[in-house]
Amino acid sequence: MRLLLAEDDPDLSRQLKSFLEDSGYAVDASMDGEDVHFLGETESYDAIILDLGLPVMDGISILKKWRDKGIDTPVLILTARDGWSEKVTGLDAGADDYVPKPFQIEEVLARIRALIRRAAGQASPEISIKGLTLNSASSKVTVDGMPIKLTAQEYKLLSYMMHHPNKVISRTELTEHIYDQDFDRDSNTIEVFVTRVRKKIGIDIIKTIRGLGYQLVAE
Repeated sequence: MRLLLAEDDPDLSRQLKSFLEDSGYAVDASMDGEDVHFLGETESYDAIILDLGLPVMDGISILKKWRDKGIDTPVLILTARDGWSEKVTGLDAGADDYVPKPFQIEEVLARIRALIRRAAGQASPEISIKGLTLNSASSKVTVDGMPIKLTAQEYKLLSYMMHHPNKVISRTELTEHIYDQDFDRDSNTIEVFVTRVRKKIGIDIIKTIRGLGYQLVAE
């Protein structure tokens, strides 16, 4: 899963980025409003963490422009503003949730997980398909109750596919959602990851759709 982090406080941005990456997310971080606006329009993200007080272009303006263009990526607002009216303005502009500063980083992570689940139509942090279970809260994967050990990239790939069951997903889409912007992306490695995941889960539910990509078959 890939996130956009828009926070203009350098220390807080570094802390959040490090924590989110350690939690298994690919993270692009920016402190400039115009850059954030551009990234949100041109890159593929599973969720966006958006500070309202960005320089050059403020968070509310950015959010309105995204929504006006039909970009429906889940957005979590970070705000130091205490007034309830600011929270209402953010939600009415198209935000899905908000966290007031100061906050606990673990709360931000939990809310991001919830936003991604809801966007994928999943109510529970635990997704189970044909004996394969992934818990997004604990990052644990089991097959028929037995734990499976995955690398960080293998977990990201499987997590994305399990959040989008039965969808035919191209290599490009998988690449965009498991790597951050600065990573030297190579879609050929996706085939390697899929092969490894198939062997580790031991269940024939990831199908290759010739010329199109892959499908995790849940039905």
